[in-house]
Amino acid sequence: MAESVFAERIIQGMLDTDFYKLTMMQAVLHNYPDAEVEWELRCDEDLTPYLAEIRYQIERLAEISATPDQLGWLEKIPFITPDFTRFLSLFRFNLRYVHTGIEAGQLYIRLRGPWLHVTLYEVPLLAIISEVRNRYRHPAVVIEQVRERLYLKLDALRAEASASELAGLQLADVGSRRRFSYRVQEEVANVLKHDFPGRLVGTSNVHLARELGLKPIGTMAHEWLMAHQQLGPRLVDSQSAALDRWVREYRGLPGIALTDCITLAAFLRDFDLYFGKLFDGLRHASGDPLVWAHKVIAHYTALGIDPMTKTLVFSDGLDLHKALALYRALKGQINVSFAIGTHLSCDIPGVTPLNIVIKMAACNGQPVARVSDSPGKTQCRDENFVAYLKHVFRV
Repeated sequence: MAESVFAERIIQGMLDTDFYKLTMMQAVLHNYPDAEVEWELRCDEDLTPYLAEIRYQIERLAEISATPDQLGWLEKIPFITPDFTRFLSLFRFNLRYVHTGIEAGQLYIRLRGPWLHVTLYEVPLLAIISEVRNRYRHPAVVIEQVRERLYLKLDALRAEASASELAGLQLADVGSRRRFSYRVQEEVANVLKHDFPGRLVGTSNVHLARELGLKPIGTMAHEWLMAHQQLGPRLVDSQSAALDRWVREYRGLPGIALTDCITLAAFLRDFDLYFGKLFDGLRHASGDPLVWAHKVIAHYTALGIDPMTKTLVFSDGLDLHKALALYRALKGQINVSFAIGTHLSCDIPGVTPLNIVIKMAACNGQPVARVSDSPGKTQCRDENFVAYLKHVFRV
């Protein structure tokens, strides 16, 4: 009998989220426990037929709590602090911070409340929306299809790459947000653990990291930098403040910074020798990856830092073929690693993954923005604030 890709629960527990949600949550607990935020859903597909089921699955989040075994596992991570695990033991998803409905013929989801209590909603909500939609639209998919598709990709990679290239190729699974289903991501991570021909460095999904004995992967996301636009320092100092708070929180770990909250050019003006030495590397999330990489390498060189002591993490719409091409182009210039999400966790014949995000829209009652390195990826509901932000950062 064919094995279904749908488990009884969509969200498996408190740790069924991306690791950087927990690292940011700890930093928020220690630095901004009173900050108030708003988040908004953006999707280019009609999700209104699924509203009732989405609401039901959101309500089930309130049943979740961290178990002693999960907390004990987290406590073994050197930079996760005892007070944070104690807080997580008390944390519950508070449904009064979530607002859902239909507006102008489209599904809306808005989060409003304390950053500390709202941030953990993002990844489970995205996973819920994606899986609910897929349960309705693709009920006949079975796990064998997922397994066969992935093995075909791995075979193609072995045929394309040399043995030395495979030995140097580092990959992480980051497929939680737009996964076809939990069971698909679980199967992908399990196959990669046992059969990926390069080196699987880990998974962003904390639950799967614990279940499969993998390293949890992740540092910060756009929300960390965006929130600082309204957290006290002058706007022009907001990126520097965000990076400095991170360094003070984690003392060097986890040390990969995100570069495209206000474009790479604006980021590099703030990323001076101090930060260049303290962060292990940088993450690419928009724009041409090779152009980005060469600009970062040139910046490290200008700072007097050997690029071969740093790592670039690529995470924007990658597949295995693109990862190999980037590895070849940058080998010997700087260390590289690849975070692949939807291409692994929602790549099934006949299935189009959802184009969906839930992003911070405001902090402490004021707008925040992301101005990325890709056209059309600017995110802000206040055009005047975007214009001001661009003026301040000379974008």
